[in-house]
Amino acid sequence: MIKIYSMPLSGHGHRARLAASLMGVPFEVVPVNEMEGERRGEAFLGLNPLGQVPVIVDGDRVVRDSNAILLYLAETYDGQGRFLPKDPGLRAEVYEWLGAAAGHIFRGPNMARLIKLFGLPGDMEAAKAVSATIFDVMERRLEGRTWLVGDGPTLADIACYSYIAVADEGGLSLAGHPNLEAWLAAVEGLDGFVAMPKSQPAAA
Repeated sequence: MIKIYSMPLSGHGHRARLAASLMGVPFEVVPVNEMEGERRGEAFLGLNPLGQVPVIVDGDRVVRDSNAILLYLAETYDGQGRFLPKDPGLRAEVYEWLGAAAGHIFRGPNMARLIKLFGLPGDMEAAKAVSATIFDVMERRLEGRTWLVGDGPTLADIACYSYIAVADEGGLSLAGHPNLEAWLAAVEGLDGFVAMPKSQPAAA
């Protein structure tokens, strides 16, 4: 059984849990309490000197960074190549969406949520603009198709799902993006799906 070190409301941590669950990989979640400073504590920094979640421990193997974790899980446990296609072209498309998750989704929906929900400093207008761009790109990509890459769910869908599923927590709306909303529903209908935890923003 692998251990997933994460914080409950972390979308990056959710990606790891979702991937493991969809692949049927047994896992135990080890909560990291930000309020008690565990992410800056000696024990956790021994796993990830950058102090970031998620981290997984699989036997003697420690893997850091959510995208690296997704790739590790697929390469290690998805023998049929369901979530990471063997075809080089399709695999390259998956990598592109992993980049989008680390780029536009991180700087857009994730950042808007951090600012509104957690009160972190940042440029909300910039986050909204980046979000609008990635929502439009994904809406066009999903025209006439269910999944971002190929004919079935892949790491692309797992990586991009979490923060878009809680976009409303950043004050963002998916109105006018029916393909994107249908895609969220398709991910949520997968066997083994685990929901991204939601919270409520503090009163203004």
